[in-house]
Amino acid sequence: MEAKPLRLNTASPTFEAELKARQHWSAETDGAIEQRVADILADVRARGDAAVLEYTRRFDGLDAPGMAALELTPAELKAAFDGLPAAQRDALQAAADRVRRYHEAQKQASGESWSYRDDDGTLLGQKVTPLDRVGIYVPGGKAAYPSSVLMNAIPAHVAGVGEIIMVVPTPRGEKNPLVLAAAHVAGVSRAFTVGGAQAVAALAYGTATVPAVDKITGPGNAYVAAAKRRVFGTVGIDMIAGPSEILVLADGSTPADWVAMDLFSQAEHDELAQSILLCPDAAYIDAVQAAIDRLLPEMPRAEIIAKSLNDRGALILTRDMAEACAISNRIAPEHLEVSSSEPHRWEPLLKHAGAIFLGAYTSESLGDYCAGPNHVLPTSGTARFSSPLGVYDFQKRSSLIEVSAQGAQSLGKVAAELAYGEGLQAHARAAELRLDPVPPQRGRP
Repeated sequence: MEAKPLRLNTASPTFEAELKARQHWSAETDGAIEQRVADILADVRARGDAAVLEYTRRFDGLDAPGMAALELTPAELKAAFDGLPAAQRDALQAAADRVRRYHEAQKQASGESWSYRDDDGTLLGQKVTPLDRVGIYVPGGKAAYPSSVLMNAIPAHVAGVGEIIMVVPTPRGEKNPLVLAAAHVAGVSRAFTVGGAQAVAALAYGTATVPAVDKITGPGNAYVAAAKRRVFGTVGIDMIAGPSEILVLADGSTPADWVAMDLFSQAEHDELAQSILLCPDAAYIDAVQAAIDRLLPEMPRAEIIAKSLNDRGALILTRDMAEACAISNRIAPEHLEVSSSEPHRWEPLLKHAGAIFLGAYTSESLGDYCAGPNHVLPTSGTARFSSPLGVYDFQKRSSLIEVSAQGAQSLGKVAAELAYGEGLQAHARAAELRLDPVPPQRGRP
């Protein structure tokens, strides 16, 4: 088995076309999946719990007598935490503490209400309030991610969300203790062993047992993504995530084995994941390829890594690090490692990335689990206009306006003039009635 990422050179006249072809990934969902998801959503909306039970039986092989059997109690979540090996329990708690500390700082920086008064006494401001109830989707079965529980639930908890409802599929009743323990640590309010499009439908529309939420966050398969796309508008969603990505900017100062393993760290997620190296040193790129050849056979997920690197990976020779930064901004990767002896020299040039990892010791995997910032990040170039999941995703903002009697005299004239210009007489008169003295209505003696 070999992994030979495409070798590209920015000096080549065909570079732009080759890079574009390598980046291509279609977010279009298979038509059959879309139709199946539409049917499931409609069925759950119409039949509620009965439909959820039926699909859980069909897709997860879990024959529950009723919805009560699919709800995980707080005692069960705590028991899962208490039953972990000490090393796992300590690691989970340490990760949760760091994630919470980061999001507490984020809330203080950008998530508080504010106001000010004009000279005329008018108050203007913004009121920030948390969502009442959110749903978090956590992959289950073979793909069990306790880190996803922490990254979705903790910022919601920090934001002050009243209820956090977790759904997680448990095929054939297989419950992952780390996922349950993470729900206990992160402050999940209620948890149900339901997955797929039916879980998204239950959260969006509500059933007799599963409460309807205001927003749904968290990753899932194509059915989950299609369901989230369809319920958007009824509820909020975080994003429609594409395959995982890593882009490494390297100046040749980091051990090649480290960079090769960092490329593996995303490639092992999925055959569609993308791992790209940008470097101005041709000899170093050769060394990374040699490290890939040597280390790949040691990887349990070697086949997935090889297919990902062969189909979507790239090792790109650039003219210099500045050009590498410019190309990175065009790609706008989910994870961006600046594997350089001078990371802070290049960081100011980097505008578009979900998360930026500075320096040779900052592996992307640390961000996935325990550094503190959120690992739910924009993919497929959407980092050009999107941000990581954060406290702000679980808050909403209301404008505050309190116009003083003095302020109404000046603002009323401005508003009336503009409203008459738009032909909205009632708008204008509402402003004019507050003027002293009240002017005659425009168009009448």
